[in-house]
Amino acid sequence: MRLECETVMVTPRVSPVVGDWGVGGGIKKDAVQEALAASCRREEDWGADRDPCDQRIMQAFPVTTTNNLAGSPQQKLTVGYALTSKKIKSFLQPKLEGLARKKGITFVAIDRNMPLDEQGPFDIVLHKLSGRDWRQNVEEYRKSHPEVIVLDPPDAIQHLYNRQSMLQDVADLDLCHCEGTVGVPKQLVINGDPASIPNAVAKAGLKLPLVAKPLVVDGTAKSHALSLAYDQLSLSELDPPLVLQEFVNHGGVLFKVYIVGDTVKVVRRFSLPDVDESASLGYGVIPFPRVSSAAASADDADLDPHVGELPPPLLLDKLATELRRRLGLRLFNLDIIREHGTRDHYYVIDINYFPGYGKMPGYEHIFTDFLLSLVQGKHR
Repeated sequence: MRLECETVMVTPRVSPVVGDWGVGGGIKKDAVQEALAASCRREEDWGADRDPCDQRIMQAFPVTTTNNLAGSPQQKLTVGYALTSKKIKSFLQPKLEGLARKKGITFVAIDRNMPLDEQGPFDIVLHKLSGRDWRQNVEEYRKSHPEVIVLDPPDAIQHLYNRQSMLQDVADLDLCHCEGTVGVPKQLVINGDPASIPNAVAKAGLKLPLVAKPLVVDGTAKSHALSLAYDQLSLSELDPPLVLQEFVNHGGVLFKVYIVGDTVKVVRRFSLPDVDESASLGYGVIPFPRVSSAAASADDADLDPHVGELPPPLLLDKLATELRRRLGLRLFNLDIIREHGTRDHYYVIDINYFPGYGKMPGYEHIFTDFLLSLVQGKHR
């Protein structure tokens, strides 16, 4: 596996909350609201432009390259893409299209309103659209054109659009001898009456606070509307169907692990501050807004080495390999946190199909090499 790691210090979208912390590590509710607004936006929410204040600190991990594409004769490759307008803007940036042309790769837009059989020919089909009709269109095309590489199978993608099944493959893993442990936070699926949520949470033994996530990820704003519930009484204010996930203190740092075929790239980002349970009672339910806040520089950020240290390459290698096999996907990313106070206890809290690769440093080189390797591997 090819493993590339880089630290990306993404600045909070609000000023630091230093000074809002109370005695014993508690934090005021208004500071919590600001922190949530700044740091809990999903990957797709950042758009194509990056904040000029973002700071990157390069950290080199050993890289094993399995394909020497530079010495290969250039071949013509046609990639049909079916993406939302938002995804096209963030992914098909000029730097990607320019490099692709130099390598003999042409991107061609697919008309989702026409059968795929009537379009092309394609060497690869790259897609991220929702809807039963589209899935059926792709499945029929895969059966009639087995020579075309489809990224990725619709049924496999669909698996990640349900938060109940999304993390099950991680929970089933038993990774050994990989310099750490990986699990998922304890969670509970709620489908019934909101009034029953407090009893269901108590019966399941979940600890507050809880992250509330809509059960289905369908690309709408509502499906990405997350909340943090701090006390038992406020749970009945939530809107099922949803997943309740225990909040794990993680030092305010999250690791985004991008997977592109056999290549793994890691970036480090600011996340939610740790929660002092005794100081946060009575906060109720605080939503994670999807609005942008003012940028604040993190030039002087001084992270505790135990908090900011990247996960071990061996751990990420085994985790990515296992999940690629279990999920049947080649394009996804993982949101990983390290439990605060530990050095090797990690949790996967979210998995996204075809994430915002346009924000991954060097993505144009990684992605074009990946596309070429697919065709090269097919003809071996």
